Amino acid sequence: MRRIVYLLPFLAFAVLAAIFYAKLEGAPPEQLPSAMIGKKVPAIALAALDRDTQGFTPADLANGHVSVVNVWASWCAPCRLEAPRLAELARRKDIVLYGFVYKDKPGTARDFLREFGNPFTRLGLDANGATAIEWGVYGVPETYVIDGHGIIRERYAGPLTAAAMRQVIDPAIARAKL
Repeated sequence: MRRIVYLLPFLAFAVLAAIFYAKLEGAPPEQLPSAMIGKKVPAIALAALDRDTQGFTPADLANGHVSVVNVWASWCAPCRLEAPRLAELARRKDIVLYGFVYKDKPGTARDFLREFGNPFTRLGLDANGATAIEWGVYGVPETYVIDGHGIIRERYAGPLTAAAMRQVIDPAIARAKL
């Protein structure tokens, strides 16, 4: 009987540790739902990255065309991987591609664009991350598909790949046109 009394704290600890470990195994950010789907884009204007670009406002995203907004940073390794997919999006005539730079410096962001090209029609700077919070960004890169009324129709977290384009982004653009 005494042995059981001594073992109870260890058993309780093991059960609690297993429960806490199971809770840590949550969904990765790309699988987490966005609270912004079906809502208007946040009412925040993004200042231009620098004097060579134009920022954008919610009115720009509700201008009757489908918009794709990509959130990225020069310090983000996966953002480098998605650069070819963004170049593909920029060549499309049925969307407008916007970007906003997350917690970065204009100079390093500009260096990134010189290296990988600038696919964006307009490019805003979110230097302190406040805009990303309003958009519900979990991390970079993230991509949003917005319909012509400024309603967010899809969010994709992670670097754009050929599979992500085929399975998520292209169907979302088609749905946003309806």
